[in-house]
Amino acid sequence: MNDRQQQSDTGAKKRIFVVGATGYIGKFVTRELVARGHEVVSFARPRSGVDAATTAEETRRQLAGSEVRFGDVGDLQSILREGIRGEHFDAVYSCLTSRTGGIEDAWNIDYRATKNALEAGIKAGITHFVLLSAICVQKPMLEFQHAKLKFEAELMASGVSYSIVRPTAFFKSIAGQVESVKNGKPYVMFADGELTRCKPISEADLARFMADCIENPSLQNRILPIGGPGKAISAREQGAMLFELLGKEPKFKKVPIQIFDVIIPVLTMLSKFIPKLRDKAEFARIGKYYCSESMLLFNHETGRYDEEATPSYGTDTLRDFYARVLKEGLKGQELGAHSMF
Repeated sequence: MNDRQQQSDTGAKKRIFVVGATGYIGKFVTRELVARGHEVVSFARPRSGVDAATTAEETRRQLAGSEVRFGDVGDLQSILREGIRGEHFDAVYSCLTSRTGGIEDAWNIDYRATKNALEAGIKAGITHFVLLSAICVQKPMLEFQHAKLKFEAELMASGVSYSIVRPTAFFKSIAGQVESVKNGKPYVMFADGELTRCKPISEADLARFMADCIENPSLQNRILPIGGPGKAISAREQGAMLFELLGKEPKFKKVPIQIFDVIIPVLTMLSKFIPKLRDKAEFARIGKYYCSESMLLFNHETGRYDEEATPSYGTDTLRDFYARVLKEGLKGQELGAHSMF
């Protein structure tokens, strides 16, 4: 084991540099690391969040307890100059993820910006890199998946100790119909709502798991698929849960998944003449992927998703989350560019 792979005592406090700290998961990871007593420096854009609506002052408030430094993660020199500042760090946490999944956005963020964070971390003397990836890279069909996998491969070959965390669905990602169902509309699902299943995990539980990665040697130099507690759940079951919590009779609207087989070829053909449609075609491919592929561990030998083999972590349940947002609203759970319905 080389010097970079040597880990200090699990209870030792670390100096940690976080990129993507203003994102949905990044905020919780930053707060969890701070709560555990680590010295955290968060690197963010001066304006962040959905539609860049969050000011620098609000970012500092959201990431209280960490030192917030502002710059451009897409520029290695900016990270070194405004972020690292010639200082030593023990670890980098990357919670970067492309906002749209568009082709250029994916390669700029999921690959290049994340690679910048690794290179800056190496210059700062890090011994560990924790990466927020995604479980869907197991069956890569989309640009953002290929971008993530390219960086994963380079991270594993870098000589730096790593933890590659591949979570299943987030609570937020399956909360897009909460308000419409609450307002009396049907729950929209593709086909019979049983095409896919997932083991959703809360942002707080995922943050705790990611914080464990710097403290627990058994989580290091590994790819770590992770889901939340309980059994896997289908789209129909998600809808039924919402209606049950509301005390309403279930009402579903079925959409044929074959609609994507019409939209995708048309947009792909048109994009050859109208380049701005390339991302529209990619968004359609993303939509089809999430409506037809489960967010569970994929067994390449059987060619099937395996619920039992998908690790579970945490205590927060989807049912409790739905109950809370039905009562309190979805503030802080905005989907932005990821919304489908």
